[in-house]
Amino acid sequence: MSLLGTLARLEAVRSGRAEPLATVRHRHLSDRPLVLVPLAAAAEDGAPLAVLLGTDRSAPRLHIVPQPLNRGQRYAFLAAFADDLLPYLESCAAEVERIEGSEKDPQTGEKIPTFRELSADAPQLIVPNPGAAQHLALLGRATRFRRTAEDPDPGRYPAPTQVPLLGRWLTHLTDRAKVPGSSLLLPMTGLLARHWATGQSQLEDQHLGAQLAWHEPPSGLSGAEAARLVESGRDERGQLLHPPAGPTTDPRFDEKLLAPAIGRYDAALAALRHAQDEDGPESPRAQSAQASAERAVEQLRALLTEVLLPTWHDVWRGLDLLRTLPPAAHLPERWESDRWSFTGHRERVAAGEPPQPRRDDAVTAARKLAQREREQVRTDVQEALDDPLAMAERRLAGEAFSGEVTELVPDWDTSGRTPKPRPLLTVRTADHPHADLGREVHRAGGPAVQKAVITAVDPEQGLITVRVASGMGRKKEPEPGSLPAVGERVTFTLFELTARQSAPLPEPDDTPWTHGGPPSATQDSPTTAEEWE
Repeated sequence: MSLLGTLARLEAVRSGRAEPLATVRHRHLSDRPLVLVPLAAAAEDGAPLAVLLGTDRSAPRLHIVPQPLNRGQRYAFLAAFADDLLPYLESCAAEVERIEGSEKDPQTGEKIPTFRELSADAPQLIVPNPGAAQHLALLGRATRFRRTAEDPDPGRYPAPTQVPLLGRWLTHLTDRAKVPGSSLLLPMTGLLARHWATGQSQLEDQHLGAQLAWHEPPSGLSGAEAARLVESGRDERGQLLHPPAGPTTDPRFDEKLLAPAIGRYDAALAALRHAQDEDGPESPRAQSAQASAERAVEQLRALLTEVLLPTWHDVWRGLDLLRTLPPAAHLPERWESDRWSFTGHRERVAAGEPPQPRRDDAVTAARKLAQREREQVRTDVQEALDDPLAMAERRLAGEAFSGEVTELVPDWDTSGRTPKPRPLLTVRTADHPHADLGREVHRAGGPAVQKAVITAVDPEQGLITVRVASGMGRKKEPEPGSLPAVGERVTFTLFELTARQSAPLPEPDDTPWTHGGPPSATQDSPTTAEEWE
């Protein structure tokens, strides 16, 4: 945690309310996000129990698995989940932009124009916390290789047709969520923690209700007291007033309410099968048992709705808080990268390419790592340029300095054929950067990319002199407006303002055997073992 973040947490403890960490919103928010609150069964890692989702805060849709151990009910749940999610994903591709480009003709070497279609929008899933995103990743892993009745060898338990497609999309969205700055799938707790600091630990911030309690504590209560009430307050039945924000459930809820409700459903289903076997499906006893089974399902739906609704409302409250912040200047650039990611995966699915492999080959893994490192650098730089509070963190860390220009001395480099402007700029600053002589610095917020070199440092007077080396045009005299005037406030960073490209990597088929060799044919194909057996 940065020094500024620590100070903000201490201030939140003192004031009893969440304190801002940003002046702008650093993540894109869609006009029509899909809020998704999953719930997992406690008996098995990644086993789905329910999901509450929708784009309308007043009309959520619930899908449940009455008996999580029943394979057929799981597939029915996933099919219903897919029927809700996939149309939303497709609706984001209804409009496209035509992007012009060029590439070299392999025969003539001349540039020829090319055109690509880019989706005008992309989907955005909002989940309560990172645990919910991990649950979706497990669902994607467990379903994207499922065989269906349309496959040549459907196996003993064919899944509905849309289930493997659901798995491929969940895998793509959760993988993309690991890219810094991406906004296709966002945990609400992480969004709030990026923009506000609470007076509790980062682990406690994973409870969305407790985190929001620091933003809007009830009258007469501090944020800590309100968060404690949200975390541990129980009703007369011994149940939490504010259940956890998914995908886990409260053990006392599992024991006292959920397990008996599933037991009643199992008993009703057993009675229905017995009545149908003994008296026939149309007998009065079978119809009565059918009604009992339907009532048991409705009781389960009501019970799970009661558990999920508080978190559903919390996610929307979080969105309301985030929309009070103005969007950062570089958000459209990062959202365009998300749109390209969405468009590319949609094209791969439409082209009939196989699902994502269970394990990446060496080159693909290296490319993913390089991309995430590059995007982390780009996001950090853009946030610092967009937000004075983010830049203040870099200044406190000695990675930037800001101050007033006290002197501008014209100078030229005459070593070449024509003189080039190299003026000396002196800045008075209260910051203490790691300003070594000869170190390259970069002007933030200038009209163009402008590099400079530190030539003198006077720590007693707080003066730093730099020689500006670029961003002044191609003439002998600097272009008007390219240099700050005396008395103007400027900021220089000791880090580059653009991320460097990583070294090129070989194609997967050219991977040397020392790094795993070419990917095997069996690596990308599903195994015969059932993941849920």
